[in-house]
Parts: sequence; C-alpha cells; structure tokens
Amino acid sequence: MSDAIPGSTPRATDETIRLAKRVVEITGCSRSEAEHYIQGGWVRVDGEVVEEPQFKVGRQRVELDADARLAAPEPATLLLNLPAGANGAEYLRPENHWPEDPSGWRLLKRHFPRLAEAMPMEPGAAGLAIFSQDGRVLRRLQEDGPKLEQEIVVDVDGELAPYGWSRLTGGTSFQGWPVPAFKVSWQSEARLRFAIKAVRPGLIAHLCEQVGLRALAIRRLRVGRVGLAKVPVGLWRYLPVNDRF
Repeated sequence: MSDAIPGSTPRATDETIRLAKRVVEITGCSRSEAEHYIQGGWVRVDGEVVEEPQFKVGRQRVELDADARLAAPEPATLLLNLPAGANGAEYLRPENHWPEDPSGWRLLKRHFPRLAEAMPMEPGAAGLAIFSQDGRVLRRLQEDGPKLEQEIVVDVDGELAPYGWSRLTGGTSFQGWPVPAFKVSWQSEARLRFAIKAVRPGLIAHLCEQVGLRALAIRRLRVGRVGLAKVPVGLWRYLPVNDRF
C-alpha cells in the first residue's frame, strides 16, 4: 500500500531529473534522506519500486509508501535450500525467493550484492546454505561455527561393518584431529541422521567410510537453531533480524 506524496503529479515538460532530487522537491526532505527512502524501496515510479537515486524521471508519477522509514535497511542473510552439487550463487536471485517466506522482509535489489557464503557444506552436498551481507553474522559463524550443532541426513549404501556402530559412536578422529562427540541414528534402512559439531569438508563421508558405508547423498537441515523449515529446493528465504544461530 502507498500514498502519493503531495505535489507528486507529473511534470508538464519532458525535462528529466534524478529521482532523489524529485523526492526532495515534493517532500522537503534532505538529499541524504531522499536517498535513504529510495534505497530502502519506499519510493515508486508509476507504481513500480525504484531503488536507484540516480534514476531519471520526467512525467512519471512518484509516490512514497505510507509506512516509509528513514532507517537504513539491515544487511540481509539468505537461507538457500541448495540442490545437490549446485553453485549456490546461481540461485540467489529475486525470482527464487520463497513466496511463503514468513520473515516479513521486503525484497530489495540491495540484498544481493556482496553476499558471502558462511559455513560451506561438504562437496556435492545439498540443503541449508547460508549467504550473508552482514559482517556480524559472518563473523559469528566463523568464530563460533565449530561450536554450533549441525543436523545432517545422509543416504548410505553398503553393509555396516562388524562392531561398526560402536566404532562410529565411540569417538574417532579426522585429519589428525579428534571429532567431538556426536549423535547418530538411523532414519530408515538407508538413511543416517547426524547431530554433529565442528563439521569440516569430507568429515561426514569419512565417518561413513570408517564403518563400511558409502555416503550417496548428504543434506544439511539445520545449523544451530536455524533450519530450512519448508523452503523448497532451489528457493531461499530471509533470516529474520531477531533469529540467532
């Protein structure tokens, strides 16, 4: 919903000016405030949101959303349900936003540049992939990531080696480092569920190989308290501001 800014009727000439200047003219705000409004996705030109202050307008109708705020938009964190073996960056597009996203975030162009992946998954794995512009989130996951429990399901093939279960749950090492205690259970005859910390690339496949099993497919469902929820494969949702890993 939007309300027209007073005085936002189209100009009578074909002269074009920057959108930021038009917003200043018709609201009386400062140039920096006008740019905040525009970059925050609060300004519409002929009914379409425009986020570029330098956008040229002439006869178009300019409107400001009724609930427009001057606060700078928060940097975004996107949670993608990554298809197996895919390049996550290829899916971080507006058209792949989950329509049922309950976060309340407004979809903005500025949420897509400078996204960095946090806590990369096993090679070829699927499931919860985390991309963020927020230095606080990236720092937290880099520093505290090894302490966060991850929920991972693995489709396996092969036959469990004699005493394999006790070997798997009784403590092991990987690349010369001890693996912290973890939980593992059968979800079905061919699927294991791990609740495990300090996951490094190759660890899950290694744990399976140690007991005579071959990991066919690996899917991450959760990191800390944040999970995929019902996001379909190939789509993403926003991480709400108040949610913490």
